Amino acid sequence: MTPNPINPRPNPVPVPSSLFPKRHRRIFTTDHRIIGIQYLLLALVSVVIGTLLSLFMRAHLVWPHWAVPFHGPILPEDYLALVTIHGTIMLFFVLTTAPQAGFGNLILPAQLGSRRMAFPLLNAASFWLTAAALLILLSTTFVPGGSPISGWTAYPPLSAVASAGPGQGLGMDLWLASIALFAVASTISSINILVTILRHRCEGMTWDRLPLTVWGWFTAALLSIIAFSVLGAAILLLFCDRHAGTSFFLPAGDLVAGTLHGLNGRGGNGSPLLWLHLFWFFGHPEVYIAILPGLGVTSMLLANFSFRRVFAYRTMIATTLMIGFLGILLWGHHMFVAGLNPFASSAFAISTMAIALPASAKVLSWLATIWRSRPSYKTPMLFSLGFVSLFIAGGLTGPILAQPILDEYLHNTLFVVAHFHLIMGLSAVFGLFAATYYWFPLMTNRMMSEPLGRLHFWLTIVGAYATFLPMHLAGLAGEPRHYAQILGVPNHAGVLLARLLPLNRFITYAALFLATSQLLFLYNLLRSLRHGAPAPPNPWLATTLEWHPALNPFAPQPAPNSQSPSQSPEPIIVHRAPCHYETTPTGEIFLPQWTPDSLADTSAEPAFDVKPE
Repeated sequence: MTPNPINPRPNPVPVPSSLFPKRHRRIFTTDHRIIGIQYLLLALVSVVIGTLLSLFMRAHLVWPHWAVPFHGPILPEDYLALVTIHGTIMLFFVLTTAPQAGFGNLILPAQLGSRRMAFPLLNAASFWLTAAALLILLSTTFVPGGSPISGWTAYPPLSAVASAGPGQGLGMDLWLASIALFAVASTISSINILVTILRHRCEGMTWDRLPLTVWGWFTAALLSIIAFSVLGAAILLLFCDRHAGTSFFLPAGDLVAGTLHGLNGRGGNGSPLLWLHLFWFFGHPEVYIAILPGLGVTSMLLANFSFRRVFAYRTMIATTLMIGFLGILLWGHHMFVAGLNPFASSAFAISTMAIALPASAKVLSWLATIWRSRPSYKTPMLFSLGFVSLFIAGGLTGPILAQPILDEYLHNTLFVVAHFHLIMGLSAVFGLFAATYYWFPLMTNRMMSEPLGRLHFWLTIVGAYATFLPMHLAGLAGEPRHYAQILGVPNHAGVLLARLLPLNRFITYAALFLATSQLLFLYNLLRSLRHGAPAPPNPWLATTLEWHPALNPFAPQPAPNSQSPSQSPEPIIVHRAPCHYETTPTGEIFLPQWTPDSLADTSAEPAFDVKPE
């Protein structure tokens, strides 16, 4: 394999610079590291808002008469608006933005041995489009009618008719504009990532030597371009239904809010099922867009802290690509109760169960990598193990929902909420925590507190399972996911939901515990920015290029050659795959990707005395 057939000349060694440039250039910059931090800060603000909204929802379910300060009691339409904005913020502006655009910008070029992203100006433009999309979304709260109530899935005809309910007028238009902007920004960012990987790999960085983190970003970028293009087209069609008199999603004679639609020459031969197909063709790949970077980070960190090579490295590359490919084919399992042809349901069920094969292969590789090792249980390693635990726990319920006959009962219950929060939400968040603790030295030249980090991990893992495992029981009992209240419902359904009140109280208390635990992370983050211990050049004994002295902005640099000061520095050359660790009679050593083979025996980094126990 050639390292880079399009651009075979090695990239010159980047000149390290301060992470934060001059004050007037901090905001409007094309520096990929600054843009990555801007994405992460935007995601941090978003996750705080989204978490607060979820707590309002949980509090309303168990204390329905509680009055929110400065607002008053939460009405049913307020509750549905909370559901809509919470889901939209968390899915788009946290789970998509932070792992792919945030850490992708911050780390990806360095892992390739490059000084920059392929298109710096487009990179900056994609961030500002994302920020504008978030502001537009948040502005829906303050317009007449408030935020939309059609959920983050925006099912028509509720989303296609402005008079369908509160928030479905201007609020819904702003929601569509926000997601359309986000789709454009994500497509631009994904193209940037793909071109950077294809054209900006340094000499020796062949495809089979790419870190698994890069493979995660690569596959997620491919999915993003396909999925967000379809979502953008669907949003355009829905906007036309709302304002141009079309009927892509509105059937004839549809009665919405007391008004009969599809008459008086407006057409009316559309189908809401078209929206379901288009939306879920985006929606299910979005699950893997959120989780694939975490899969790559976890694979690399487990090997790093176990001082082992990744078991079946090329197989792990293949499973990443296979998960991405199969992820495009599974959208129909969200529509088992929508009237699909039974043969189509069977095909989607089989393909959904098939994706368990590459996912299981990844789990087996992780277990084989750490088997009989002596791991260093630093905070990034703990969150990586937590990712594995949540990935398995959430994945076990996937085959259950893949059965059409079972999904008919469980669809739209809290069982589904518990499933996707474990497999997509919390797994991705644990990957983000692992990445933050691991790469924090590259952002600040300081270490985050290990005692606080470990306490944060244990509080978070306990709170996560305490919150979402009981939701499976509530879902099995039949509790719907979008009911604004579970008390006061008439007939037998009310009796059933009233019996679930103690379980819902426990879930709410657990959610409050989980959210409060994150204050410890925020404290650790802010404290470490100024008072964290100084970070060594390679604190984790890592082998990937972001820790190369010429790419690490805080690593000490060799003095210039006094005899030939104008001589260019040696180029970065990759000599092996990452995670090259060995045990020798003299101790354990690790070989970074940039160490030449001819010097491996004499210059391999000793790790026997410094490997944490």
